[in-house]
Amino acid sequence: MRNVLAVQADSLPGRIVATSNEYPTHHRIARHDHRRSQLLYAAHGIMVVGTETGRWIVPPERAAWIPAGMSHDVHVLAQISTRSIYVEPEVSAALPSDCRVIGVSPLMRHLLLETLDLPLLVEAGSGSRPDLIYSLIVHEIERAPVLPLDIPFPADPRLAKRCRAYLAHPSPHDSIDDWCRDLAMSRRTFTRRFRAETGTSFAQWCRQAAIFAALPRLAAGEAITTLALDLGYESASAFTTMFKRLIGMPPSRYLAMSQPLPSPTLRAAIASIDG
Repeated sequence: MRNVLAVQADSLPGRIVATSNEYPTHHRIARHDHRRSQLLYAAHGIMVVGTETGRWIVPPERAAWIPAGMSHDVHVLAQISTRSIYVEPEVSAALPSDCRVIGVSPLMRHLLLETLDLPLLVEAGSGSRPDLIYSLIVHEIERAPVLPLDIPFPADPRLAKRCRAYLAHPSPHDSIDDWCRDLAMSRRTFTRRFRAETGTSFAQWCRQAAIFAALPRLAAGEAITTLALDLGYESASAFTTMFKRLIGMPPSRYLAMSQPLPSPTLRAAIASIDG
C-alpha cells in the first residue's frame, strides 16, 4: 500500500503489512509506537530514528528495525523513499527485540520492491506468492547483519547532556579527561559509568558519533578532505577507510546514493534532530 501514514499503520489488518511512502527533506514523524514490529527501509535518502535511549541513522539501502511497542520518531535529513514492513510479534520468536539498523541484502531489497502491489490480506501458510514473499522477508530480517549506526544515550541526565553536546560539535581534541573535568568525576568512575550506561567504551562512542555527524555533512556536499581533517583524521584516505568499515561503503558511493541536504551546516541538522 502506498502513502499510508505511520500513525495509521495499526488500523490495517493482517499479520504482516507492507506500506510505501515518500517524504521531503526535514519532514518529521512525531513520536508514536506500533502494535507490530516495523522494518523501515530507506530506498533513497537519509533518516534518523530516535527513541528515549538513542538515535539510529539510516543511510540509503539500509533499514531500521523497531520492535513492537517501542515509542519512536523519524526525522528525514534528505528526501527519502521508504518501504515499511509491519510484523506481528508472534510471527517469529527469532526477530530482534531491540532497535537497530540492519544491512539489506540484494534479495531483501528486491522482495521489498515486490511488496508494493501485494494484496492487503495474505493468508499465512498458504504457500501463495505473497505469503512466500513475506516469509522470505522475515527470514532475511532474522539473518541481517547489525550495522554500527546507533548513538546510545546514557540514562544519567548530565552524561546524556554532555553526549548531545559532543554530537552537535564533535571535536578530535576532546579527551576523556576533559569530560571527567566537566562532569566532576574521577576517570575511573566516568569510565565505569559510561560503559555501563551506553554499552560501549568512551573512545568507541566518540568514533561512532563522528561518523554519525559526518553523514549529513557529506549529504550537504561538504568536501571529504575538509570533513576528514575537521574530525581529526590525518587524511581523506584514513577517513574513507574508517567510513567504509563502519558504513559498509566508501563515502563516494554513499554520496552517489544520497539526495542533497539543503541545510548548510551540521549544527542546524543536529539541532533539528535533538529539538
